[in-house]
Amino acid sequence: MIEFFGLQIAWRDVIDIAIITIVYYQLILLVRGTRAVAVIYGLMLLLVVYWVSDELGLFTLNWLLTNFLGSFFLVIIILFRSDIRKALAQIGVGRFWRRTPVEEQSLNEMVLAVLAMARKRCGALIVVERGVPLGDIVERGIEVDARISKELLMSIFKTETPLHDGAVVIRAGRLAAAACILPLSTKFKGQTVFGTRHRAALGISEESDAVSVVVSEETGDVSIAMNGRLTTSLDELRLRRVLKNVMER
Repeated sequence: MIEFFGLQIAWRDVIDIAIITIVYYQLILLVRGTRAVAVIYGLMLLLVVYWVSDELGLFTLNWLLTNFLGSFFLVIIILFRSDIRKALAQIGVGRFWRRTPVEEQSLNEMVLAVLAMARKRCGALIVVERGVPLGDIVERGIEVDARISKELLMSIFKTETPLHDGAVVIRAGRLAAAACILPLSTKFKGQTVFGTRHRAALGISEESDAVSVVVSEETGDVSIAMNGRLTTSLDELRLRRVLKNVMER
């Protein structure tokens, strides 16, 4: 037992509170900056409306919300199925706790290739696998399993080569596969600002913790997609810093 402001607290209670705090903190990190935040706000608004309808005696509205919220856990699972799957995958591979340094040589070769392709306006899409395995994505592509090099990356994304369509997947510091097909995000559907490469980069970042680097064929702009967010107009310094930070796992 420990005493805190005159209250007797058991060690078991302290451990319980610490675990709950860590879980809530990791959940906040997981949904921060994603569409899940808007869904959470919507659910909170529904709870407020439910309470107001009960206080004011709005029986029809209260009955509808009672039946809707009666299956609250089922609603949560349906609304957050992709986020729950992503969280369980990250926990399964120990993504929340493990961090290892990125290989400097691989990072340098990747940055040099991206910058060179940006100058030539050669479209490219590079996906870096982190904690969540991308085995299903790799299997749908063409296996390469080669050391990362500037020359190899640039040759793959030349429009004359059969592998330039699709994405390259980097796994464990090696180029695992090319011509990989990625799920498309619906975030920019119907917009002409971003093309298929950007939607694919966002799509894989929404379904996993992978990081995607995109080179625009039209503008030569370099972008990075991670956690369902797209950062554009990266120069060499920002690209290198962001990649080094996010590739540490």
